[in-house]
Amino acid sequence: MPNDLLITLLILFAAAVLLLSDRVRADLVALLVAVALGVSGVLAPREAFSGFSSSAVVTMAAVFVLAAGLQVTGVTGQAGALLLRLAGNSERRLLVAVMALGALLSLVMNNIAAAAILLPAVSGLVSRTQVQISRLLMPLAFATILGGMATLFTTSNIIVSGILRSQGLPGFGLLDFLPVGGPMALAGIAFVALVGRRLLPARPGMEGRHALDHHPDLVDVYQLSDRLFRARVPAGSVLIGRPIAASPLRDDFGVTVIALERGGQTIPVTSPLTEVAQGDVVVLEGNLDDFRRRDVEPYLEILPPRQWTEGDLETSAVVVVEAVLAPRSALLGQTLRTSRFRDKYGMAVLGIWRQGKPVRVNLGNLPLQFGDALLLQGPRERIALLATEPDLIVLAGDAERGPARKPEKSRVAIGVMAVTLLLATLNPALVGEIMLAGALVMVVTRLLTMDQVYSAIEWRTIFLVAGLLPLGLAMAESGAAALLAERLVAWLHPLGPLALLAGLTLLTVLLTQVINGAAVASVITPVAIQAAQQTGLDPRALAMGVALACSMAFMTPLGHAVNVLVMGPAGYRFGDFFRIGLPLTVVVFVVLMVLLPALWPLTAS
Repeated sequence: MPNDLLITLLILFAAAVLLLSDRVRADLVALLVAVALGVSGVLAPREAFSGFSSSAVVTMAAVFVLAAGLQVTGVTGQAGALLLRLAGNSERRLLVAVMALGALLSLVMNNIAAAAILLPAVSGLVSRTQVQISRLLMPLAFATILGGMATLFTTSNIIVSGILRSQGLPGFGLLDFLPVGGPMALAGIAFVALVGRRLLPARPGMEGRHALDHHPDLVDVYQLSDRLFRARVPAGSVLIGRPIAASPLRDDFGVTVIALERGGQTIPVTSPLTEVAQGDVVVLEGNLDDFRRRDVEPYLEILPPRQWTEGDLETSAVVVVEAVLAPRSALLGQTLRTSRFRDKYGMAVLGIWRQGKPVRVNLGNLPLQFGDALLLQGPRERIALLATEPDLIVLAGDAERGPARKPEKSRVAIGVMAVTLLLATLNPALVGEIMLAGALVMVVTRLLTMDQVYSAIEWRTIFLVAGLLPLGLAMAESGAAALLAERLVAWLHPLGPLALLAGLTLLTVLLTQVINGAAVASVITPVAIQAAQQTGLDPRALAMGVALACSMAFMTPLGHAVNVLVMGPAGYRFGDFFRIGLPLTVVVFVVLMVLLPALWPLTAS
């Protein structure tokens, strides 16, 4: 076996192990792959880092910027509010409206960006209807994935097109995915609305997350009642006259001050500088039995227990809300203590919802993860400001979210986007250059600043794609793709071209459930191209099948980051995704197998 082939296969195997183990971030794995290919001599230095100058990476970065322009001018928010108002209160109509809007937005922006934009609107809608949030968020996530199938702007589609171009073949244009991906998206939405809706979770408790009430009490949701208790500040207590931040309650006793009752009124604590007075009744969150054992000095007098509700922690000026960590949040990996969360955002964190369960202990030292939902308490007036923070997605109604920052320029943003898409459609060979030009126009017209541009770009995805694209080149040049294609052709080609297409897509679908779709596209696309060339089939037809299969990430929350995004707010479990994701995958797979050979003949002309 040639050295380059052996080294490429070893790098491929090591990358697969790292990605499956999830111990190393996918973008770091991609960069390590690029470096390994260059250092080992499999690729020349310029080839090892060619991903950073590829049209695929430029196109992706431009899409993030163009989407940000639509968002800051309020275009996406206005469209979402209009469609959701027209949907009414019917669960089915709401579900179809949410999925339709999610699919439409994902045609012009990254899937997870589309979901992040709609998540607060859907949450606010739920609070005004009888529909549970668990009935809408999974359809929203699936809709953004389905809509992404019909456009070039999906990460895996861009990667597949880039690999085709790198091997001297025509890439895909802006609308090439629409004839097949569009019907797949429509079929998926129809399935969820007519059949899959019955498989969506709507059970009492929902792991303690959702009650039958359409607006469950957040204190019950996060199971805080058994950790809330009241205590009176007696005469002579060392707490008297001291601000809460200087008290030993959190560090020495493991409890958090939630509110003060003074003069018959409840005063939610919105500042650590609030001072404690004699006779105050302090509302604490923590382990009561553990506090009793530690409270040896005259700090507090424990009062009889009571039943707690969300309203006990709210006033006209103070609110309890949920927020989800944004995809590019700077809080990821940090703790509440190291990020100085309370000082920065003016909100106290009462609990964290993670992987279907509430976390209420040691919150200050718990590293935050993508998908975490935070239960926040703080001034109602800060909600609108908090909604503009890039690190958090506030799950609050539109009335509490504040206006778009530049609504007067929404027409300009729409015009820039429309012209950019039109030119990219008419000039498919110049998609990267045209999209970048459109993004720059957003800056020139002052819709965005350069700082906003840098913040809008999902750099993890950029480095992931830039690092993995050279792997496809290495597989082609070293013969690794040809070797794997020979094995696949030997097994499936005797059954016919349709069997080869089905085998490639099924393999891609299975890998996509546990590995990032971009990584799967980088590995399988060169194999598909080689298999097509060995059998006389059209490489672009098989590559199209691989690209679309990379978006069938419905059966596990690991298949796509957008699934993780909605998992926390809706309290989903792994089994919820499989129960509806498996039949949905079967439906869209059948549509793919029927339409692709008809619209993209497998036999090369």
